[in-house]
Parts: sequence; structure tokens; C-alpha cells
Amino acid sequence: MPPRTIPGSSGRPRPLRLLGDPALTGPCQEVTAFDGELARLVEDMYATMYAADGVGLAANQIGVALRVFVYDCPDDEDRRHLGHLVNPRLVEVDGPVVRGPEGCLSVPGIEAGTPRHDHTVVTGFTVTGEPRTVTGTGFFARCLQHECDHLDGGLYVDRLTGLRRRRALRAAAKAPWAATAGAPGR
Repeated sequence: MPPRTIPGSSGRPRPLRLLGDPALTGPCQEVTAFDGELARLVEDMYATMYAADGVGLAANQIGVALRVFVYDCPDDEDRRHLGHLVNPRLVEVDGPVVRGPEGCLSVPGIEAGTPRHDHTVVTGFTVTGEPRTVTGTGFFARCLQHECDHLDGGLYVDRLTGLRRRRALRAAAKAPWAATAGAPGR
């Protein structure tokens, strides 16, 4: 068997875009070229995610408006799910809606109970253009939904309502990174 490299080991971490950055608010474009440039982007995304201690990262979080995300995320049974999806489409969300803690590398240090379905199916492609279907439950389902939201221009705070939303946005406005990121409420 040929040796496999660790995802991200040949990538370089890129700066993260934070709440308030316009790169996070618009829908991302479909990938049309499955080439070396896409492979480098995916490697950089893994490197960025690992450097920031994340479990998932969408391309627009590093300022690239393409429909790509990477993940290295456990499910509720602590099984590791490692991979990436290009041009992902959320094709199924079902099961009970669970309000669980959710955070984001683009809203560092702030978590809020966010409602998500407990089961998710996402289709897409690998970096080489092979079709891929990923099914997630529990925390991994939450991760898949979270990353798909990013690619549509949304953040988890957009799913919050009432007091939870006000608290999260107030905390973001007071966060040390808010002055440079243009977080709402500043």
C-alpha cells in the first residue's frame, strides 16, 4: 500500500475571516476545475483548520468563495470522520431537532445552543471529482449542516433567536477580535 500523507501536512494555514467580514455573507460559487489549485486549497484548508483547533472549515472562512469544506469531526459515539467535500449539497436532514452547543472558527470563543437536526446526508465530490455521499449523526451531523450553511453565506448565529442571539452578538461585539473584524454591535 502506498504511504498516505496526513491531510494538511503540505498546506499552509491562512488567515481566518471573522464575523462581520463580507466574505462570510454571500453564497459561494461552484467549483468547475478539479485541478492542482483546488488540491492546494484543500490542503491549506486542512492546515488552517488544524492550526485553529477546529473540526470543520469552509473555503469562505479563508476568503475563497468556492463551495468546498473540510472536516475532522467526531460523532456522538466518538467515531472520527475525516474528509472534504467539493460542491456539497445538503440532500437530507431529519431526526429530532437538538439544541446543542455550537461554535465557529469565524466567531472565536463564543458558543451558543443552536438547533440542528440529528441526521444529515450531504452529497458532493472529492478533490479529484469522484462523487461522494457523507452521512452524519449527532455532532457530526451538526458539523455538516454548519459547513453547508457557511457555503450559503450563513453563520450559526443566524440560526439563533431571542436572548441566545442577543447574547452571542453582544459577546462578539465585546470580543478582542471584534475591532478588526467589524463584528456587529461595534
